[in-house]
Amino acid sequence: YLYDKGREGFAIAGINWPSDDIRVILVDAADYTVNQSTHDFLDDVAAGGRVAVSAATIANKSATAGVCDGDDVTFTSVSGDQFEAIIIYKHTGTESTSRLIAYMDTYTGLPLTPNGGNITLAWPNDSNKIFKL
Repeated sequence: YLYDKGREGFAIAGINWPSDDIRVILVDAADYTVNQSTHDFLDDVAAGGRVAVSAATIANKSATAGVCDGDDVTFTSVSGDQFEAIIIYKHTGTESTSRLIAYMDTYTGLPLTPNGGNITLAWPNDSNKIFKL
């Protein structure tokens, strides 16, 4: 599910999927209530709702026919609350300018409770990959 402001970011060339620093957050839905119409930047996501944040951009991103894909993401040594969703966002280094792109709560394996080990987020291999614009 794309955030409205994420769609806007693609439409106004504010997001360049292949070249921008795109990261992922594991989200505790008990501590973050998504609003895909009004939430636009990372500062809308309560810090308490962020179970883990990827340390680097999704590698090897591609965009073909509006289908966005990239390598799976591994989070290391994850502990904390159960998470029920993930957020994909454009990382700028400043929360008030890091545009939210997508909120997803239907991935296989969700919800998941961290146990201190690594968690690998494997993107779907279907025709829509990570998501389709």
